[in-house]
Amino acid sequence: MIRHLQRHEIDRDRWDACIRQSFNGIIYAYSWYLDVVCPPWEALVEGNYESVMPLTAGRKLGISYLYPPFFVQQLGVFSVKKLTADEVARFLDAVPSKYKYREINLNTFNKASSVRGYELHPHLTHELDLIKSAEQLRADYSDNTARNLKKALKLNPVFTNSPSREAIITLFRNGRGRNVSALREVHYDMLRQLLQALDARGRLHSRGVTDANGELLAGAFFADANGKVIFLFSGLSEAGKEARAMFALIDRFITENAHKNLVLDFEGSDDPQLARFYRGFGAKECVYLQARSNRLPRLLRLLKK
Repeated sequence: MIRHLQRHEIDRDRWDACIRQSFNGIIYAYSWYLDVVCPPWEALVEGNYESVMPLTAGRKLGISYLYPPFFVQQLGVFSVKKLTADEVARFLDAVPSKYKYREINLNTFNKASSVRGYELHPHLTHELDLIKSAEQLRADYSDNTARNLKKALKLNPVFTNSPSREAIITLFRNGRGRNVSALREVHYDMLRQLLQALDARGRLHSRGVTDANGELLAGAFFADANGKVIFLFSGLSEAGKEARAMFALIDRFITENAHKNLVLDFEGSDDPQLARFYRGFGAKECVYLQARSNRLPRLLRLLKK
């Protein structure tokens, strides 16, 4: 039986044990991670926490809804046993009717061809298995990536494992962040809290590239759990673009972690340019589904389309 639980009713130890032991567990689904990105989260729980599904809930104009929080690419159903498409559909069917609008990003292991009451929309992430040697991984780089990396390394970049968190956030805000209007100050504060929570649990890996004068050119945050490391957030300056600094940063992270039973998830993207960039490192496309249901009153339903 699938039960709907409010946040205060969730046994956090059992919840986190389920995510840790799940064949498809991922860092986004741990209780402490959800506490930061969606404090009022709720859940669907089957049995003695053998299978679970987070419900990232919001409320606006008196209407309850489900949405994908910032800094969370995938959630969906997690289980200590193999999941079938029918079992995923059962969880989606068990979502309480109070949620009139639902956008639920399932994970790459949640397969479904159709679910009653939902539209299913495919999205892409890119993953790279790091089990090979550094030489083998580099041999899989595209010609374009290899050329850019060669140019970057000729400039003798300086690598650091302790770049300023705020400096990386500032690089993003002054660069690509200018075109991401949905990210507001509250979300950057959330990111700061999230980085602190990750660091406190030994799950945060920061990387930076500077020039000879110590000026930060590129920086990135990686988060790991369950044999997967997520390319969570990054920043790049104009000088860093010219120096191909992000090519050097990612190459260094890949070669540092070569020969490990670890998957690097680039966390995207449907954007063709970013997808090309990630594929250039040998990453493979992986599909995850967004399950969407619009049961809003008619006027609001038309506005939300």
